[in-house]
Amino acid sequence: MKNAITSLNGWISVFTGLLLQLVILGAVIGVLFGDDQFKVIAGIGETMKLIGTEGLGGLVALVLIATWYKKS
Repeated sequence: MKNAITSLNGWISVFTGLLLQLVILGAVIGVLFGDDQFKVIAGIGETMKLIGTEGLGGLVALVLIATWYKKS
């Protein structure tokens, strides 16, 4: 059972690492070409708006983002 959980944790780590790299790539493409085709920059802006206007919900979102970034 412990091996299964370790294996699953490894797969989740690889998958989230890939997603993080894709988000970064989408942001770089949006900045370089000026066309936010993947809506990454808009999503980051919406997240920042949530943090600014929603108080506790925004704080929770900020903590989740910081934790996700720290794991990578």
